[in-house]
Amino acid sequence: MKRPGDLYRPSVRPYQGLPDVEYPLHDKTITVTACGRICIDRKKIHLSTVFAGQNVGVRQVEDRVWLVSFMDYDLGYFDLESCKVEPLENPFRPKVSTM
Repeated sequence: MKRPGDLYRPSVRPYQGLPDVEYPLHDKTITVTACGRICIDRKKIHLSTVFAGQNVGVRQVEDRVWLVSFMDYDLGYFDLESCKVEPLENPFRPKVSTM
């Protein structure tokens, strides 16, 4: 019945942080701005402020159509005409089997 503070010992290993995310299968790696945008070909595409400061991978899939990925997840597609990301299905949604 000891308190957590009585048992806690600081780690001897210093925290190094996470390594930078790389996108070797994508055309470009772009850092999301503080306002949640990515800039490509002088166009500003709003993604989300959730990704501010993070690198995302961008790969061209068709003429003027691009796929945006974060880590192992494909987020959606955008074209340079509308500059709007069309999201893909949520990979984190609950998976319920139908019986």
